[in-house]
Amino acid sequence: MTAIAFIGLGNMGGPMAANLVKAQHRVVGFDLVPASCQQAEADGVTIASSAREAVAEAEAVVTMLPTGHHVLQVWSDILPAMKPGTLVIDSSTIDVESSRKAHAMASERGLLSLDAPVSGGVGGAKAATLTFMAGGSTEAFSRGEPLLSVMGKRVVHCGEAGAGQAAKICNNMILGISMIGVSEAFVLAEKLGLSHQALFDVASTSSGQCWSLTTYCPVPGPVPASPANNEYRPGFAAALMLKDLKLAQEAALASGATTPLGAEAAQLYAVFNAAGHAGEDFSGIIRFLRGQNEA
Repeated sequence: MTAIAFIGLGNMGGPMAANLVKAQHRVVGFDLVPASCQQAEADGVTIASSAREAVAEAEAVVTMLPTGHHVLQVWSDILPAMKPGTLVIDSSTIDVESSRKAHAMASERGLLSLDAPVSGGVGGAKAATLTFMAGGSTEAFSRGEPLLSVMGKRVVHCGEAGAGQAAKICNNMILGISMIGVSEAFVLAEKLGLSHQALFDVASTSSGQCWSLTTYCPVPGPVPASPANNEYRPGFAAALMLKDLKLAQEAALASGATTPLGAEAAQLYAVFNAAGHAGEDFSGIIRFLRGQNEA
């Protein structure tokens, strides 16, 4: 049994913490939202009165927070309260620069750290099937991998500090671009009189095959578990896709990379969100591409 603190018990963090409890770890958590704390407590997490209290006796700390600003703010608060030798893992999806700053803050205090963002959405968090993309030292990864493996089915060491965030934003740029491409193909097929099932049967076994088609098909029918069969309830919300695409564009600008399709995808999702669809699953962009712009 490992004593673990979990800061950020929302839609992703709550189920992740619950899976650590199921694996017989002692988990002390904190979140600013009372409802999140109540659900986590029902799942076996001990709720602390503050983030500092949560980490005081922890051997490992996991944070799952909205932005790089929040991560740096919380880490500034909790790092001084940690015991020597504590491992700090950030599973938020944030910008690479902020992630590296967080690692530096931990290193200054002699603490091991990992950036370990996830792929798999709320469903993956609940089912413990997430993919973790980890950045940090080999020593930190060796200590963190057993805990991450409890919450996911695949854990990849991507490199040094910030490498996990780099992998996450590159992966999600592919996802955003591919979902738009798949959606455009279905819209064109509709105009040409081709059924959804016919296009799926061909593309899913041909060169057009991709995750956005075969696992997350944006039209109802071919993939029963996709959000398209549930009125595009997320899933992975369009607002989160836009966040990740913006992070990718910030990284591209900072590094000098040329990403024209990533830039176009970011613009399309920005318009989609602004039209009132931020809370829908990101695959709902197919309705937007058809011209169904109502919120």
